[in-house]
Amino acid sequence: MKVVGLLLAGGQSRRMGGGDKALRLLDGISLLDRVIERLCPQVNALVLNANGDPSRFARFNLPVASDSVPGFAGPLAGVLAGLDWAVSHRSDCPYVVSVATDAPFLPTDLVARLAQGLDETGADLACAASGGRSHPVFGLWPVRLRDDLRQAVVDQAIRKVDLWTARHKLATVPFADQPVDPFFNVNRPEDLENAVASLKSPPG
Repeated sequence: MKVVGLLLAGGQSRRMGGGDKALRLLDGISLLDRVIERLCPQVNALVLNANGDPSRFARFNLPVASDSVPGFAGPLAGVLAGLDWAVSHRSDCPYVVSVATDAPFLPTDLVARLAQGLDETGADLACAASGGRSHPVFGLWPVRLRDDLRQAVVDQAIRKVDLWTARHKLATVPFADQPVDPFFNVNRPEDLENAVASLKSPPG
């Protein structure tokens, strides 16, 4: 399975006080650098979903796809941007895997596990779960559902990921949440401090 890796950084980071949360440093290394390091070996291409001036991400040397839906419409708009980018630039990749750029411990086997979940259940798409909670932003999305997603986001103003995924057969793939939850996300400044404490035992 060929997969495009979609790095979601299109939000406004209100709980972090604004700005680009993905560029915040965790023990001297940006969150985005950490996520790229873990995701890059799992995919055939990477694209960054971000809004505003893309030049602030120039040092990462990644294509940047902004939301086509105005008004910071949420992660579904980011996923749609990723699917559109895949069609235009990597037509050989029938799937896009999305990850949040504030999750520095994301699994290094995320794509393989999600793909296995699809294969075993015959589902349309897959998302991750840990600690009894699903994490729909960490999902494997078929490009063939791009027009369906566009209709939901643009015409029906659907913003919650699980409202749209509920319309399709979804495989939810559980991941261990010990010693560190791999989907721990840095939302607030104090989360950075907690993440530093967890660096000694990140999941592999």
